[in-house]
Amino acid sequence: MHATHVPLVTPFTPEGEVDVASLERLAKHVLDGGASGLVALGTTGEPATLSPDELETVLRVARNVCDAYGAPLTVGAGTMGTDATIAQARERASYADRLLVVAPYYLRPTEEGVVRHFAAVASAVDVPVLIYNIPYRTGRALSAETILRILDLDGVVGMKHCPGGIDADTLVLLAEAGEKVLCGDDAYAYPMLALGAGGVIAATANLVPSAYANLDLAMHDRLVPLVDALFSEPSPTVLKACLAARGIIDDPSVRAPFLPPAPETVERALKSAV
Repeated sequence: MHATHVPLVTPFTPEGEVDVASLERLAKHVLDGGASGLVALGTTGEPATLSPDELETVLRVARNVCDAYGAPLTVGAGTMGTDATIAQARERASYADRLLVVAPYYLRPTEEGVVRHFAAVASAVDVPVLIYNIPYRTGRALSAETILRILDLDGVVGMKHCPGGIDADTLVLLAEAGEKVLCGDDAYAYPMLALGAGGVIAATANLVPSAYANLDLAMHDRLVPLVDALFSEPSPTVLKACLAARGIIDDPSVRAPFLPPAPETVERALKSAV
């Protein structure tokens, strides 16, 4: 049985505040749908647009729901600099069962620099660390050899892997550390599970949690059009519109620089939802 973790969107009210009631309802929806745990302040949650008070509100709500369900909470953290990442990780660790720490982005350090970055972060906190490897956002591709070195560090227990496909390095990672790899590319969830991944962190599961909790080849085939529609515009714009249309959250608002999705994209996604 694979693990399914859901990176929650952050619902907003029409006035632009964090919608606590909708966030709590969404968190319960995905856990009732069979998800193994929640992810707060992942990319899908628009954390870069949240104030410090709003960040704490999201963490508090997610922690309370996870405690009520006996489910683990993974908390996103990480920025460009190592010292800043450590400070952020320490601030959020008290809410987290695990920290999902993104590879340092934009600066494009050497691979050795990335290894030392994760070593410093993992040694600075008391909760386990997951690597968040997403090179098409960070600008820093990592070889399988480097990732395996990071996975061997004390305090690092796994990774969210989002290479944008199944490349040669991904095959090496799955062969060497399969159970530690969580697929973060929704379109490739089933193929990566079939190749040995231990689970998924799937944004699409906000909308259809049971589909990812019970993922097989037939379900994968049914999910392909939905995933295509949800990610055809910047995430989580289409996803939030679909969640609002289904009544799972109250309002589809996103924060600048995001724009509302095209109505036809939302309609296509809703028609594809399983």
